[in-house]
Amino acid sequence: MTMNSLISQVNSIEAISDVAAFKECVAQSYQWLDSNFNNVHVDELVVARSHFTDALLCHAWQLLGLHQQKHLTLCAVGGYGRGQLQPYSDIDLLILSKSSLAKRVQDSLSQFITFLWDIKLEIGQSVRTIKETVVQAKDDVTIATNLVEARRLCGCEATFAALMDKINTQKLWSSKAFFLAKLDEQSKRHRKFNGTSYNLEPNVKENPGCLRDIQNVGWVAKKHFCEYDGMTLIGHGYFTELEHAELIECRSNLWQIRFALHLIAGRSENRLLFDYQPDVAERLGFGEGKAGVEKMMKHMFRIVRRVSELNSMLLQRFHQDILGISNTKATVLDDDFYVKDGLIGPRHDNCFQTPQAILDFLFVIKANPTISGLDADCIRQLRNARRAFQTSYYCTIPECRTKFVELVSDPSFFDLGWDIMYQTGILQSYLPEWDKIVGMMQFDLFHAYTVDEHTHRLVKHVRRYYTEGAEFPRCSRIVKNLDEHRVLFIAAIFHDIAKGRNGDHSKLGAKDVLDFCQSHGIPDKQASIIAWLVEQHLLMSVVAQRRDIYDPEVIKEFATEVKSHTHLDLLYALTLADIRATNDNLWNDWKASLLRELYLLTQQALDNGLECQRTFQERVDEHKESALQRLSGKGIDANNGFWAQMRSDYFARFKPKQIAWHTETILSGDKLSSDKILVAASNQTTKAGTELLIYCHDRPALFAQIASVLDSRNCSIHDAQIVVTDDGYVFDSMIVLDQNSDRIESDNRVQNLAQAVHQQLMKPGRSHKNQRRMSRQMKHLDVPTKVRFYSSQVDATLIELEALDAPGLLARIGHLFVDLNITLKMAKIATIGERAEDVFIVCNDQGKALTQAQQVLLKKQIIMKLDQPEVNTAL
Repeated sequence: MTMNSLISQVNSIEAISDVAAFKECVAQSYQWLDSNFNNVHVDELVVARSHFTDALLCHAWQLLGLHQQKHLTLCAVGGYGRGQLQPYSDIDLLILSKSSLAKRVQDSLSQFITFLWDIKLEIGQSVRTIKETVVQAKDDVTIATNLVEARRLCGCEATFAALMDKINTQKLWSSKAFFLAKLDEQSKRHRKFNGTSYNLEPNVKENPGCLRDIQNVGWVAKKHFCEYDGMTLIGHGYFTELEHAELIECRSNLWQIRFALHLIAGRSENRLLFDYQPDVAERLGFGEGKAGVEKMMKHMFRIVRRVSELNSMLLQRFHQDILGISNTKATVLDDDFYVKDGLIGPRHDNCFQTPQAILDFLFVIKANPTISGLDADCIRQLRNARRAFQTSYYCTIPECRTKFVELVSDPSFFDLGWDIMYQTGILQSYLPEWDKIVGMMQFDLFHAYTVDEHTHRLVKHVRRYYTEGAEFPRCSRIVKNLDEHRVLFIAAIFHDIAKGRNGDHSKLGAKDVLDFCQSHGIPDKQASIIAWLVEQHLLMSVVAQRRDIYDPEVIKEFATEVKSHTHLDLLYALTLADIRATNDNLWNDWKASLLRELYLLTQQALDNGLECQRTFQERVDEHKESALQRLSGKGIDANNGFWAQMRSDYFARFKPKQIAWHTETILSGDKLSSDKILVAASNQTTKAGTELLIYCHDRPALFAQIASVLDSRNCSIHDAQIVVTDDGYVFDSMIVLDQNSDRIESDNRVQNLAQAVHQQLMKPGRSHKNQRRMSRQMKHLDVPTKVRFYSSQVDATLIELEALDAPGLLARIGHLFVDLNITLKMAKIATIGERAEDVFIVCNDQGKALTQAQQVLLKKQIIMKLDQPEVNTAL
């Protein structure tokens, strides 16, 4: 079967009422597209689907007698107007009339549209007169854009021609107004994707550097010239034949990815979601599993960079021609470059004769902060030079190594210079290790970007410490007191550079950076610090989020590893930048408070010569005194019953403001009876989030019930301190965040949450019914459950749990502890993307650490509970 035979089959259908025959032809057309995907070039496939749709629509139009209506035209607009259709793309139609339609014609058109839906075509249609169309196009650039590439399918030629005459006039949309509108539209669209193509679930149509950027060039060109093909742009000097061929090649590659995505999804889906990536990669021939996905995404990300460069070049050309030549006088910078309207441009045709000249160009940018970007000629020359020097990496040239070290030693280079080095592929051409991580995927929800984009952003966050001191004043003070600024920047560049290799990327990266330092003449002392930072760049984050930082032994161990204030300062600054560059939604006050506390506690421990117990006791005394001052005048003294029941670590763990609130809340009410439960919540005690306080006689499944209620209300526990007092009370303090990892700002919601917890705890039974479903992304991520035990004390066991952060996780763990007669003494809850990384301190029913047999049983039960599907019923 061929597409022509399918078209003949459509045209042979004799009655519009034979819906089954039409549906069969449509189904066969999809089968043809699917079966020919690997045999026919994608350019032919998208045109073939458009031709088939043309034939079907025109035949249906004729069968309904609509061809007999004077001054009525069926038009294809939007992507369909270009004569290109992906498998499940919408078929955008304009039914155009010279004047208002009679009731009889309206009924026929309604029958036509209904028929198209009945045969399972995704139709987007509008029915308008010429006048209505012109009015709406004048008010809406989206409608005007759809009409730029409109074509007549069938019906009255004169009506269509009349519309085109009006649409193509400068009165409706001048070239200038249309260009500015499309430029603004593209800028807004790019901002929606955080200005980068390198998202882990990119939109093949809308992302920067994807199909919409190519289409934008076409729309502007067609509006300006009233006709568009690549040769027209070449003839006007907009780009060369090779660049036009490259743009068409990039479009075909993106079309192929989008085509496969539609076939796999079975619908119009343009987001390359985790759900589809493995199947799309396999369909495109990149292989199976993660390896295939990684190859496909690297391929795609390299394409979108090329599209972004070409898009930038062409839109700049249009800017000059459509808006007119600027009156701003060019400023000569040196023999090779000038700057005009903020853009740096070349003064002759061969400014980048050597790799050394490319790095010299970055010095020019660094020295001239008024430069905001590259002009089209500069982009073209840089692209050509980059390709001409592909035989070896620039770092093999001694002169280039000297220049590179000088660049990264100056913080001001990391303004525009760093962006250009990254975005134009100079860094990729310079450093072989960087070349390996370009477009590298990270298969989790913690990282929002590819490895190279994440690192680019991390370096920019480090630079912000110098320019925006009020945002992170401690980090600002740290970097401004550095003797050698390059230490932190080089560590930032290399921190993830060994990802994707077999082995620990931190250790491999440390070796890479030592080799780099040796070949680039970095003194051994600096090289040692840089390598330590790369190897330990995860240490502070792990300790802060997964260990009990108020345990003196934990601080002593961390401080021993850190060794000095210099190491601590650098690691703190690097860690903050790393977390912030990982995912825009994951940095919050809770993480900030953990890192700040760990930094301050370690700083004090280093000052005290690692006498952490002394540091700990100083903190206890200080917090008690400050809390008493807050409570003065309220009739509460240091001998109150609540304080007498709390161990010293309580006073070290909580801030004075929290201790005062806990004390006042607990002691201000009536003495609790055995069946009374105190639940309170506050947004005022800590910046980390909403604090939830529970105080009552200890009882089974308390933690599980609380966790279940919070989970059902789309709230998450990010920190939980659970203390069982000597007189049998349980004191729970939890830091709770909403589904966006933010503080619960609404006072009403805070109080409603406390009431919901209280109501649940007053009910019999085990937990609240879980109503939250697992997110789409999580269902496709493989997070094996891992359980590790540490028995550092005779009366407690520390459990580290890694698992998928599925709905109801903490409630299920809490119930399991109850079932196995295990007492939960403390919990530290951390959510890292899709992974729960939780720490529980527990004891057995004898008040001792878990025995080996109890550990084995608990591990078995945890893995069984978490790896089986959850039943959504009340327990």
